[in-house]
Amino acid sequence: MRKTERDAAKVSCPRCNRPRYLREDTGWCGHCVRPRQNKQPPRPCRECGRVRRHAGLGLCSACWQRHPDRSFVRAENLIAELAEPPDWLRDFAADLAAKHCVSRACTMITSLGRLLLDEQPNHPQALLERSRRSGRSMGALARALETFFTGHGMAMATDQAERLAAGRRQRRIDAVPETLRPAVDAFADLTMRSRERARRVGTRPRSDSTVEAALAIMRDLARFLASERGKEDWALTDVHDVEAFLAGSPKARKRRLVVLGQFFRFARSRKIVLVDPSHGLTSRGVSGFTGATLTLDQQRVLFRRWTTDPVVHPHEALLGMLALLHGASSREVKMLQTADLDPRARAARLGDRPHPVPLDPASWAVLERCLAHREAQRTDNPHVMAPRQTKSGRGPASTAYVSHVLDACGFPPHDPLHSTARPGQHHGSQTRRRSVRHGPRSHHDLSRRPRRYRSALEPVENRWRGHVPNVMIEDSCHAVWVTPRIMEQRGTHIDRARGFASCGRGDPPGAPFGGRQRRSTR
Repeated sequence: MRKTERDAAKVSCPRCNRPRYLREDTGWCGHCVRPRQNKQPPRPCRECGRVRRHAGLGLCSACWQRHPDRSFVRAENLIAELAEPPDWLRDFAADLAAKHCVSRACTMITSLGRLLLDEQPNHPQALLERSRRSGRSMGALARALETFFTGHGMAMATDQAERLAAGRRQRRIDAVPETLRPAVDAFADLTMRSRERARRVGTRPRSDSTVEAALAIMRDLARFLASERGKEDWALTDVHDVEAFLAGSPKARKRRLVVLGQFFRFARSRKIVLVDPSHGLTSRGVSGFTGATLTLDQQRVLFRRWTTDPVVHPHEALLGMLALLHGASSREVKMLQTADLDPRARAARLGDRPHPVPLDPASWAVLERCLAHREAQRTDNPHVMAPRQTKSGRGPASTAYVSHVLDACGFPPHDPLHSTARPGQHHGSQTRRRSVRHGPRSHHDLSRRPRRYRSALEPVENRWRGHVPNVMIEDSCHAVWVTPRIMEQRGTHIDRARGFASCGRGDPPGAPFGGRQRRSTR
């Protein structure tokens, strides 16, 4: 009704002939009475030469949007607006201009200006906390401020990683059926208290992924009991239920049984169950290497792809070559930094290995290509593998990015190998693998524990962490790194000029390591 009355009060303006409210003094509408701002006539842009209206500094709008000085001009305008501008503002603007595009840098400086102009304290730590967004992502501005402030020692890092981990744990607990949820929640609290106690005493605490994997196993068991067994109480769980649950995933039997033992021991101490149903179960499986392997032809195709194809992304080639020839896991590759490289010795320190790993010429060429790609991105990230998502910060590549790097080659490492391979294991005539272990075990050697994220592309030439290789053997099946001492004991000739070694004449065909001699040398 009111809208109809307002529309009836409108009269056609004698100047623009539109239905509007007319002013009594002029008889025109307000739009026609107000003076219009005269636009500057189009002029040639000093950057592209096109005749257009200028946006600033004699540039058209398109050239001004990508001008490198635009972020510095925005910072100077913000400094002029502030009564007490902070001393670090110009350095922060320069840091944004070096890591981000012009438009994103200007957007973040504008958002920072709104925080600096409010009545809240502008201390770096308080400013960092106010810049964080609610949700799973704290925002680009908060990440940029955190990197800048922590790098200059002006503020402490945020607890964003802890918040995200807490959210992941809570989502796994909420997925447990309601009647079984309190016990899993109490088990999660006990696990977190144990981790904090381990941090205080200086031992190795459980990581977030370990805790989340344990809660996921308990979630799956609770769903199994509620849906397939019809049990809504932990006290009703028996050994047959646990055996049926473990039979659903034979490859994860060992890990699941460890977590179930921890939970039921906790439940028995809290009088939730009277008997531990997992007490008499064993996790002994098939000994030796049981994971997927690649045939010799597949390895050759991948080697040629990663060493000769210029279209292949450098990150794919780096991860593939280090996994195929040097047994590097995806975590070791993504955590590799430029400080871990030795250009003179052409070696790299991978993960927690006690000694640097010498790289063959093909692997070093792929590594140099990846470093050239990193230099082209103009990033300060110390990691060799710095994708677009992390090039503006200092953290490693995400697990999701690394898990999909090898998708283009057709052999993505989605299926981790949970068991450590043994030397001389046969997987067909074309996929025979050999390996030699050198030297005694060190306290860093983790070969007795299965590596959870072993790639299917990982070679079997050496799966022990304490190996110190320096010579590579080439035979009809594989290429292996060994030491001169082993070669002398096995009667193998070492070509010092080429850096390779060949089999001795006394070796039988197909046995490059001296036939049936011992595989380990003390």
